[in-house]
Order: sequence, then structure tokens, then C-alpha cells
Amino acid sequence: MRNHTLGTLTWIRMMRFTTQSNQLSNEFLKRFDLTTAQFDVLIQIKTYAPITQSQLAEKVTVTQGGMSRMLARLEKEGLIERKQNWKTKTISLTSKGEQMIDAATPSQLHFQSSFFEEVLSAEEIKSLYIAMTKLEKHSREKKLPPV
Repeated sequence: MRNHTLGTLTWIRMMRFTTQSNQLSNEFLKRFDLTTAQFDVLIQIKTYAPITQSQLAEKVTVTQGGMSRMLARLEKEGLIERKQNWKTKTISLTSKGEQMIDAATPSQLHFQSSFFEEVLSAEEIKSLYIAMTKLEKHSREKKLPPV
């Protein structure tokens, strides 16, 4: 690791943290019979419903193929419903989906917050939030270098 820059080492730490956090969240969300990806999708549907599949795909980290399979499963489980409105198919939560996400959200948010609040001061959390916001914005605007 001697040839790595501080930026590279930071990226590696972020990747490791994200992977570990997702693994722990997947384990935690089993009590609600959800994965982190499903939780994210249901939260986005609750927030933006009615929403199209392509709009939803822009908001989450699931591939189009994965999104189709996940939505089919969530629909089969009665958590979402898809409605055709002329050429557009929109997605909304069912009452069962609303109940599930309303039950899971406080616990999941508390669990996720604990990763930071157990280790960092309020000032460190604020600084990390500001830095991550800058990085996320920059990553959305970044162009790939020519090959």
C-alpha cells in the first residue's frame, strides 16, 4: 500500500465500510423480511409515488434487470402495485407495503445512525456529511477520462 495516495486509501476505506454496513444491514433487515436494496426501493417508492420504473432506477443502486426482478417479487408479496396509465406504468406501495416500510424505517434508521454516533462526535459527523455531499455531487458531474 506504499504507492497509494491518501485519496486512494480513503476510497478503499469507504468501499470496505459500505460493504460491511450493507452486510450488517441485510442481516438486520431479515427481521422485516427485507434486504437493504428492497428497503431502499420501498423508501423511494413511498417518497416519490407514483413513480415509474425508470425514475426509480435513477434513485437506487439496482441495475435495470435487478430492478425488474425485485419489483416482480415485491408485487408478488403484495408490497407494491403497478398501474398502467396510458403509456406509462407507475409504481406505488400497497397498504401492506406501507405498513412494512413504516415498521422497518425507525429501526433501520437507528441501526444505520449507530455506525456513526457510536464512534464519531457530532462535529465529526457533520464534517463527514459535508465532505460526502461534496464527493457525491462531484461524482455525478465527473466525466470519464478518454481511453
